[in-house]
Amino acid sequence: MSTTDKAPTEAPNEDEAARAQLSTAPVEDGAAAPVGIGVVGWARWFWRQLTSMRVALILLFLLSLGSIPGSLIPQTQVDAMKVAEWKKTHEFWVPVAEKLQLFDVYSSVWFSAIYILLFVSLIGCIVPRTWQFVGQLTGRPPGAPRRLDRLPAYTTWRTETAPEEVLASAKTLLGGRRFRTEASGGAVAAEKGYLREAGNLAFHIALIVMLVAFACGQLFKSEGGKLVLRGKGFSNTLTQYDDFKSGSLFSADDLAPFSFTLDRFDASYEKSGPQKGTARDFKAYVTYSEGAEGAPKKAEIEVNKPLEIDGSKIYLLGHGYAPVISVTDPTGKVVYRDAVPMLPFDGNLSSSGAVKVPDGYRNKNGDKEQLGFNAMFVPTFAGAGKGTMLSQFPDLDFPVLALSAYHGSLGVDSGLPQNVYQLNTSKMQEFKDPEGQLFKQRLLPGETMTLPDGAGTVKFEGIERWATFSVTHQPASGLALGGAVIAIGGLAASLFVQRRRVWVRAVRGEDGVTVVEMAGLGRSESAKLPEELSVLSAALYETAPSPVEAEPAEADTTTEEEGERA
Repeated sequence: MSTTDKAPTEAPNEDEAARAQLSTAPVEDGAAAPVGIGVVGWARWFWRQLTSMRVALILLFLLSLGSIPGSLIPQTQVDAMKVAEWKKTHEFWVPVAEKLQLFDVYSSVWFSAIYILLFVSLIGCIVPRTWQFVGQLTGRPPGAPRRLDRLPAYTTWRTETAPEEVLASAKTLLGGRRFRTEASGGAVAAEKGYLREAGNLAFHIALIVMLVAFACGQLFKSEGGKLVLRGKGFSNTLTQYDDFKSGSLFSADDLAPFSFTLDRFDASYEKSGPQKGTARDFKAYVTYSEGAEGAPKKAEIEVNKPLEIDGSKIYLLGHGYAPVISVTDPTGKVVYRDAVPMLPFDGNLSSSGAVKVPDGYRNKNGDKEQLGFNAMFVPTFAGAGKGTMLSQFPDLDFPVLALSAYHGSLGVDSGLPQNVYQLNTSKMQEFKDPEGQLFKQRLLPGETMTLPDGAGTVKFEGIERWATFSVTHQPASGLALGGAVIAIGGLAASLFVQRRRVWVRAVRGEDGVTVVEMAGLGRSESAKLPEELSVLSAALYETAPSPVEAEPAEADTTTEEEGERA
């Protein structure tokens, strides 16, 4: 038995059927018939170009390039304030960016055109290949070529086993190795590796699924942030959010009806060692209800462990402290009392903020005024004369609140949005201390600051905790995940599974001995094909071995002289 690995050569016309349909890849334009003249001809040419794999790859590359401006330039739907800041600092590029729709890349005309063309290209490529693949599955392996020795992998031997027995053994052997077999014309045709093309089609279909999921996610998504004080609640309506962004086709009616209350927030930190101050655990305890009349339920929200309610996920993002502050007017009337969230700016939760008293205050002359206080809060103060007003540890070991006082107009009636953590002092006057400087004071919990000239008092009553949550709704995320999993599986199958065919022919020669031929053909040249053919031929050889040749008679070495003596 001999096995050869031949270089592929041009097969004659009668052998082309054996080589055909090893793939459902579309025929290249050069092999297609010339395009006719006229509208129909140009339409056919355009369709062939659009549905070619080359154009699909180009469109995919253009889609990737088109996403770059959306990552580098702020997007209106994501953060309108950052867009306004970018326009102020890049005034020269604003007209160009607006004409190119760079502030709304993912909903722009040119990005949508690339997206739709890619979608159409993939569908136009997949549909005919799918029908062709279905035809291959319902068909039978092609018959054996006339010259098997022309194929890349080939072996032959002679045996005394009858051709019918050889072919029956070959069909049983190949069927046991999961080949599809067909016996006809004194040969057995077998084919294997359909999973390769199935994986290829699954990969492309999964790409379409992912494109659809991405489009749905961008058009119908919503995401909002909310700071919630301990003991306070949140209802999933637009007016409740501190910030909110959504897709272009999002509607307020799409918000899932639910609400929750922050019952308690726990945080623990390393107390000593090189990791001192490092967070060990954050956990928010909430009571939530679904719908307008849902029964209250308890839940815990941790970092990377969101609470899911009716398709929306509630993530725990951050936390901080909110000093409870009360303000009285010159008559002793309490005009303000609230927990004021402070914004952390370092790992030890050193925080800054602003206390604003917009209503209810009258000065000693009875005139309406507004009060404002710049605030600095540290949960663990090092002590007076021991450095700057910065926290030494994120937990409440030695909390201190520092306030500086202003009076006048806060500017909240101008209609322009303001940062709740910053105080606009452009229309305010400073309260002065006896030395004529800005009046400021450090307070411990329970202490009171008396404003100059009998303007009232400010009391640091206690400390509350707050937590920030992100409520996200990403439709079709499960569809995108499923598409990604299928795409990976399909790509693996198309890369590692080889489509191949094997033929076995057995004919009786003129001397009455059966001549067995085996040959293999793969979609692409691979060393595995000759190896597999060797294994198959060795197994078949055991059932149809070569005839054992008779040993030659021993030569007579008796000399003529010895014969005469005998």
